[in-house]
Amino acid sequence: MPLTLTLTEGVIPAGSEKEAVSRITHSMLKHHGLLDNSVMTPNVTAHVSVLPKNSTFSGGEEFSGVWMEWKVPSFAFASREVQLAHFAEATQIIKDLSGGKQPVEHIYSNVIHTVDGSWNFNGVAMTNEEIGNEIAKG
Repeated sequence: MPLTLTLTEGVIPAGSEKEAVSRITHSMLKHHGLLDNSVMTPNVTAHVSVLPKNSTFSGGEEFSGVWMEWKVPSFAFASREVQLAHFAEATQIIKDLSGGKQPVEHIYSNVIHTVDGSWNFNGVAMTNEEIGNEIAKG
């Protein structure tokens, strides 16, 4: 379940991307009740892109932004309670790492749900039910 974290350079100090990913991942697992789940934890992956200041825009004008995008099976982030709790926490993580300088209105998040049966665990395309059975083992 990959997290794509995209930031304009300078939003958070260089080198703190690892901490951002770790804390956001921890939040996602916590709010789904999956902390320390041996199946889920290694299947939450991430990549970070830090873009030059002159390549991020809002309303056609240069600005500094942060985008957090999760790609997950449809059962993840299905609860409004989980959505509100996780994204409030993830937004605060970025704000804190920015030293309070990044405005929350320039921290964006979204979730993309995959087609049931297309999620790959251990080289096998699995349905939501099959993933749930695997998670229950961990």
